[in-house]
Amino acid sequence: MIRIRLSEDEYLGLKRLCAITGARSVSDLAREAMGVLLKGGQGADGLGARMDELRTQMLAIERKIDDLP
Repeated sequence: MIRIRLSEDEYLGLKRLCAITGARSVSDLAREAMGVLLKGGQGADGLGARMDELRTQMLAIERKIDDLP
């Protein structure tokens, strides 16, 4: 078992990331992230690739918002 202390903002950020990535809980998200790190950045289900795709989509949305009149 690992325990870490997070600020409220950090915890809320992780909760939002759970919603974005489909993780069931912060614990599951942390477990998957540590697994990715231990495997040299290649997650079993492509978490890194999904995160890259989400970042790309978020940037596209930000650009569209910036272009609104």
